[in-house]
Formats: sequence, C-alpha cells, structure tokens
Amino acid sequence: MKRISILWIISSLSLIVIAANGIIDNRHLDVKYKANHQMKGFAVVELFTSEGCSSCPPADDLVAKIQKENNDLPVYILAFHVDYWNNLGWKDSFSSSAFSKRQNQYADWLNLRSVYTPQVIVNGRKEFVGSDEGSLRNAIKAGLQKVSSAQVTLNDVQITKQQVNLKYQTEGVATHRSLILAVIQKSATTEVKRGENGGRTLSHVQIVRRLQTIDLDKRNDGNSHFDLPEGLNPENSELIAFLQNNSTGEIITATKVRFGSSSPINK
Repeated sequence: MKRISILWIISSLSLIVIAANGIIDNRHLDVKYKANHQMKGFAVVELFTSEGCSSCPPADDLVAKIQKENNDLPVYILAFHVDYWNNLGWKDSFSSSAFSKRQNQYADWLNLRSVYTPQVIVNGRKEFVGSDEGSLRNAIKAGLQKVSSAQVTLNDVQITKQQVNLKYQTEGVATHRSLILAVIQKSATTEVKRGENGGRTLSHVQIVRRLQTIDLDKRNDGNSHFDLPEGLNPENSELIAFLQNNSTGEIITATKVRFGSSSPINK
C-alpha cells in the first residue's frame, strides 16, 4: 500500500508539473500573439549615406537586412545619399543637396554639433551610427510598440507620363505639421571607380530619389502632383509618406503605397 501511494503521489505530481508547464507555455504564446497582432506603432528609418564614404557600405548592408526581415511590418526605410562627399574623388549619382540639407535640419532639431555618415535617425528623434545594429533594432522595436494617434492615407496614386498624381487625407494632426512624400527606388548597384570605395561594387536599397514636402497648415486633405526622376522604373519603386512635426522633427505616423495602387502596403 505504501509503495502504491508513493507511486500515485509521484504520478500526480508529474501530471501537475506537465499541466503547469502547459499553462505557462500557452500564456507565453498568448503574449506573443497579442504583441504581434496589437502592434499599432511604426518605425521610419532614415539612413544618411554616400558612395564616397568607406564606412557606409556596412550601414547599407544593415538596412538591407532589416528591410528583408521586416517586409511585413510597418518599418519604412529611406536611404538619403548626401552630396558633401562628392568632391573627394567620387560623385554619388543618387546624391542631392536637398538630402544634405535635411540631415543638417536634423542636426538643429536634435542639437547635434555636426553631421556625419553613416547616420541613422528613427522616427525623427533617435540618432546613432548607421552600422550600429543593436541600436537600430532597439529603436525599431520601441517605435513599433508606441501607438500613434495620427493617420495618413494616400488614395488614387497614379503615374501619367512620368508624373505622380495622388490624393492625401490625414487624421489627428495638430498644427505645425508637414506631409513628406518620398519617391523610393527599391534597389540598385554601382561600380565605384574612384574615391574611398574605388574598385568596389556597392548595393543599395530604399534609395530616396525625390522628396516632396507639403505644409498642411490645418488642412486635412488635398491633392499633390510631381515629376518622377528621369529614368526611374515605377515597377522598382514605391512611395513612402509620413507626417512630421516642423518644430521638433518628430515623425508621428507613416504609410507607403506601390505606384498605381491606392491600397497601403503597411498601415
């Protein structure tokens, strides 16, 4: 009898442990499920880079990896090629003085002493070296977990003779806000002949080819039209839109669409 009682007790305790482990596992799965399905935030990742900078290729590779991993999440990557490296042996064909100006504006917003490459800024508020994978992943995670009260929607996005026409609508937008529209070339490769990266073939993703800024000025909706960059293939392109605080640089919401489609890829 004692032997049977001991075996029965051991068996009972084993069942309790198994059941308890099952409950714990289910709770963990439930937490993960809720985290994945109640995610209301976003992350706008702006990389300031240049083909003339030898420190930039690792940052370009990092955002390419992040882009591939987060293709189904509201993570919006924009690679701005600045022009202040162009007089040091190699002219970056994707560079623009407008992108350098935007980076300098961030230096003012974030109280930085100077600009540099590669630099990443997430949601207009967090900045760090563009090849710092840990900081980038943490910033994206924080952005995805922060709920935004604002919303921007793009409708009737069409291309006619290399010109983009669209309608936009915003909700929950206060004063001193701008709508930023960025034409993105999804990918490209360049054989760099001279400069710090001379002799290398560089791969790029999410290249900003044109930037359009609309001062909302208390307007909730409107129309916009602008020309596409010469030679841009719409099939290798997309349009990213986001709302930005003109005073602080903080980005408060974002979306993107494929050209010729009125449905957002990510909300």
